[in-house]
Amino acid sequence: MLVDSVPEQRAETAPAPPTRRAGRSLGLLVSLAVLVVVAVASVAIGAKELSLEQVWHGLFQDTGTYGDVVVGERLSRTVLGLLVGAALGLSGAVLQALTRNPLADPGLLGINAGASAAVVTAITYLGVTSLTGYVWFAFFGAAAVGALVWFLGGSRGATPVRLALAGTAISAALFGYVQAVMIMDKAALARMRFWTVGSLASATDETIRQVLPFLVVGTLLAFLLARPLNAMAMGDDTAKALGAHLGRTRALSMLAATVLCGAATAACGPIVFVGLMVPHVVRSFTGPDLRWIMPYAALLSPVLLLGSDVIGRVVARPSEVQVGIITAVIGGPVFIFLVRRRRTAQL
Repeated sequence: MLVDSVPEQRAETAPAPPTRRAGRSLGLLVSLAVLVVVAVASVAIGAKELSLEQVWHGLFQDTGTYGDVVVGERLSRTVLGLLVGAALGLSGAVLQALTRNPLADPGLLGINAGASAAVVTAITYLGVTSLTGYVWFAFFGAAAVGALVWFLGGSRGATPVRLALAGTAISAALFGYVQAVMIMDKAALARMRFWTVGSLASATDETIRQVLPFLVVGTLLAFLLARPLNAMAMGDDTAKALGAHLGRTRALSMLAATVLCGAATAACGPIVFVGLMVPHVVRSFTGPDLRWIMPYAALLSPVLLLGSDVIGRVVARPSEVQVGIITAVIGGPVFIFLVRRRRTAQL
C-alpha cells in the first residue's frame, strides 16, 4: 500500500507548472486582500456602534472616548486575532502533516488540555486572577503536556499513531481534572468560564508583547519544517532515502506546534476548529505541499477568527458572544461535512 501511494505523493509534491504556481500566487494575494478587509471590519465594527467617521477620529485624531474604544480595545483585539489566527492555522497544518491525519487539530496532542489544566490549577490553588498570570501558566502547561506526549509517544521512535493515542489519553485525563476542579470550586468556575470558551475580548498590548516572541519563533520554525514534513508524508522509508531526519523532524514539529498553539491558547483560551478547518480546506486547492499550505493557512486562519469575532460582536449587541462559541458553531457542521466527504472519497 505504501509503495502504491509514493508515486502519487511524488507527483503531487513535484514542482508545479508555471500556470499553477501563478494561480497559487494570485490566490495568496487575494487571501491577503480578504484578510485586510476583515481586519478593517474588526476595527470598524463592534458591540458599541460607531460611524466610520468616528472610527477614523478614534484612530488618528481623538484620544478621548472614540480613541479608547477604537485604539484601546478594537485595535489590540484585531492585532491579537491576526497573530493567534495565524498561529492556530500553522500549528494545525504542522500537526496534520506530523500525524498524517488531515482531520487533526492542535487539541489532538493534548496542548489545549494542558493549558486549561494549568490555568485552573493556578486559579484554584495559587490564587492567580490576572490575565498576565494566565498567559504564563497556560503556556507552560501546554509545553509540559507537549513534552509528555512526545515522551509517551516514543521520543525519537515516535510514530503518528503513538503521538495521537498519547495525546488523546492525556487530553481525556486532563479535561476530567479540569471539570472536577471547576465543579468543586465555584469561584474557579466563575473565573474560568469565559477563558475556557476562547475570547479576544481581553486583548491588551501587554498580552501581545508577552506572546509575540513565542509566535514569531514558532512561525519561523514551522516554515522551516515544510520541506522535511513533505518528505515524511511519503512514508518513513522514502523520507530517509530523501535525506530527512525523522526523529529530529518530529521533535521540532512537536516543538513548533506546542509553541504556536500554547501561546495562542494562553492569550485567548482554547479556540476550536480554526486549526482543523483552514489547513484542511486549503489542502483541497493547493495540494499536499506544505510550502503552499502554510502561507495560505497563515492568511486565511485569521480571516476565520476575526470574521467570527466580528459576528460575535454584532449578533448580541450591546453584549457579545465569545469568538470560541462562534467558531464552534461554524466548525461543527463544516467538520461533519469534511468527515462525510472523506468517507465518501474512501468508498
